[in-house]
Amino acid sequence: MPERVGEGGLRSLDARIAEAVGLAQAIGIDVIGKKPFRLRQLRPASLFGKGQVEEIAALAEQHEATLLVVDAALSPVQQKTLEDETKCKVIDRTGLILEIFGERAATAEGRLQVELAHLDYQAGRLVRSWTHLERQRGGFGFLGGPGETQIEADRRQIRDRMARIRRELGQVSRTRGLHRGRRQRAPWPVIALVGYTNAGKSTLFNRMTQASVMAEDLLFATLDPTMRNVKIPGFDRAILSDTVGFVSNLPTELVAAFRATLEEVAASDLILHVRDIAHPDSDAQAADVEAVLSSLGLAEEDSPPRIEVWNKLDLLPPAERQELIGEAERRSDVAAVSALTGEGVDGLRETISHLLHSGSQTHQVRLNAGDGERIAWLHARGEILEQRHDGDQLQLSVKLSPENWARFEQL
Repeated sequence: MPERVGEGGLRSLDARIAEAVGLAQAIGIDVIGKKPFRLRQLRPASLFGKGQVEEIAALAEQHEATLLVVDAALSPVQQKTLEDETKCKVIDRTGLILEIFGERAATAEGRLQVELAHLDYQAGRLVRSWTHLERQRGGFGFLGGPGETQIEADRRQIRDRMARIRRELGQVSRTRGLHRGRRQRAPWPVIALVGYTNAGKSTLFNRMTQASVMAEDLLFATLDPTMRNVKIPGFDRAILSDTVGFVSNLPTELVAAFRATLEEVAASDLILHVRDIAHPDSDAQAADVEAVLSSLGLAEEDSPPRIEVWNKLDLLPPAERQELIGEAERRSDVAAVSALTGEGVDGLRETISHLLHSGSQTHQVRLNAGDGERIAWLHARGEILEQRHDGDQLQLSVKLSPENWARFEQL
């Protein structure tokens, strides 16, 4: 765990080490030792100072380690130097997260997104991935001049594969767009769960929908987005969407690769930001989530309304728990819950209902009495204040949110 002097922000060193260990354990790595290092300057050749590299090598030999995980981004040169000095395979934070995603992706789309991110990462590491860089391929002289080098051929193959994956993901994105268009014409709001990995999103999802999505005490237990019906007061039906968890220093390759999936968040009616309020770095984790959302064009002022869900109340001491519940009750954009025990979940449903109805305006609508589909749409999505017949016409006074009024006008 390297930390540069003067860095660290809101995150405590112990919590950062615990997270790094959790990432390693998420793919079954047996962690036999861990140690933080403070860096006065970043060494281009090895990241660490010479004495620190020697200490790491000694620790690896002492523990008979075969894998060294560095909780930072390593350049190809730094990775190669550390492998030579420690006689261990070396993997950095980006590579570790990619390994987790590669193991967990369950759908064809998820696997494509992970492969794209991995190829993007690997393309810059061919300099150390091949020991035969100077070997020429071709060379029979049929086309004249020397053949292309092995590394050029491999880079070309990677670029071609990435282009094919991007085309396939583009089709996925277009299909998602069509599905979103149909949902937006349907009378049901879409609520997206976001949050730091292991904040309890899937447990809350299961609690609210009676589903059985994988929910374990593991980082990145959920990768592929899942949607289920959920009951919200005042709505005939709503859709809850569980999404991939975020993490600090999320590799840029993964942010780009999962953009199509996270478009679901941008298209939702409401965002639930689930926080592990019992975690010592809860504030830092929340800041990381907001940073990723902003990088996706979802800064708070430009995105759907959101509610902070302060989860894992059951892990707090009684006095702190009551204090947080009181603070949440004084705010309209916060709900305090325990997804594990169900405490506060009914209150969360009420908060969601209130926010989805906020900003509603009353509209006068005149429809043919036989237009059952649009009449049912208004009953399901709005609050009917008055309804009267005028021959074969139906006059409705209905209260709708601005988003639902815009949707109704498109029906």
